[in-house]
Amino acid sequence: MKSKRVLRLFPMLFVAASLAAPLAWARDLPTASPEEVGMSAERLARIGTWLESEVERKKIPGAVLLVARQGKVVYHEAVGVQDPESGAPMAKDSIFRIYSMTKPIVTVAAMMLVEEGRLLLESPVSTHIPSFKDMKVAVEKADPADGAPKVEMEPARRPITVHDLMRHTSGLTYGFFGDSPAKRAYIEARIGSDDDLDNAGFADRIATMPLGFHPGTTWDYSYSTDVLGRVIEVIEGKPLGAVLEERVFRPLGMVDTGFHVADASKHSRIAEAFPDDRTIGTGISFYDPRVQSRFESGGGGLSGTAPDYARFAQALLNGGELDGKRLLSPATLAFMASDHLGASISKGKLYLPGAGYGFGLGFGVRTAAGESPFASSVGEYYWGGAGGTYFWVDPKQELFAVFMMQSPKNRVPYRSVLRNMVYAAIVD
Repeated sequence: MKSKRVLRLFPMLFVAASLAAPLAWARDLPTASPEEVGMSAERLARIGTWLESEVERKKIPGAVLLVARQGKVVYHEAVGVQDPESGAPMAKDSIFRIYSMTKPIVTVAAMMLVEEGRLLLESPVSTHIPSFKDMKVAVEKADPADGAPKVEMEPARRPITVHDLMRHTSGLTYGFFGDSPAKRAYIEARIGSDDDLDNAGFADRIATMPLGFHPGTTWDYSYSTDVLGRVIEVIEGKPLGAVLEERVFRPLGMVDTGFHVADASKHSRIAEAFPDDRTIGTGISFYDPRVQSRFESGGGGLSGTAPDYARFAQALLNGGELDGKRLLSPATLAFMASDHLGASISKGKLYLPGAGYGFGLGFGVRTAAGESPFASSVGEYYWGGAGGTYFWVDPKQELFAVFMMQSPKNRVPYRSVLRNMVYAAIVD
């Protein structure tokens, strides 16, 4: 995560894309009418109407939604404005800060190394980053003398493994939500607020912090994928951004995705939020993708477009391949999309995947047809970004959806509404 950032705004204009508009920004993914793949155009149109009403109510500046089924894009629309200050209309290829939707991409890159025999999930992280040896866990106990809470540092019962990084059971944490001795230590140390560190420096700094839990015991959302990004750098001998460009973005044709929007001609396509809706957790502010940072956050630093992420999602739905470019085998992808927590790992107080979900390698995985308050199939997997972006892949329905907006305040409730409306459009 990065901080900094100044921002501005002004009255919003409303622009909605017509349902009749061509699906031009789906790049070369095939397109179809909803009815051709068992969906209802009328019911999909309800989503656009709902989003338009949210724009009119000034809940969000604008949004882009892309839905595909059976390998074909059936809905790709933009509503509202891309930049509330300038009033520039939202476009189907607007560029968004995708935050934690970075995590599945980085985890896929790491699993490519696993397939090549260059990385083992069971390996201690200290094998690749020595500073992670001999980690300590912050444990709050009652002082025998007066019963007051006292924090003690216990040696970790076992090393953090690469597997732990991928499934958020490392004991690492985030400091910007929840409360625990480790989280308070992160806030005091201002972890995530120093943009001058590169990935090596950031990983070493994280290694000085106490763990919130013993590795392998508890799911806790964390900087684990940032550390995984550094592991990838060590193995590949190059920056994480260069690895992702070479191994994921270029093969999949994700031409607008990266840690930095270097091409100044693309700056006018960057989506912005309202000025009072630009913070995440305890004061972490939106970063500026126009400004290059030394830190390439594997857990939340990418920016990109709905069409780009759709290509990634379609590759996942295809079993790891798109247009003849294979990233992973179907067997490896099925392994990633399985629950890796089981009954032995505590889900803690802040279990973000929610009821009815386990956690795989890089994303939440649906394990029960019920329990969750929204619709999807067992085996569906998903993740979202703190800035408002969201995606899910449903292999049983041969469906994926990519939603892009910049509104941290609205990210959680909008996800349920979107899911319910998309599944309501499946009529076969």
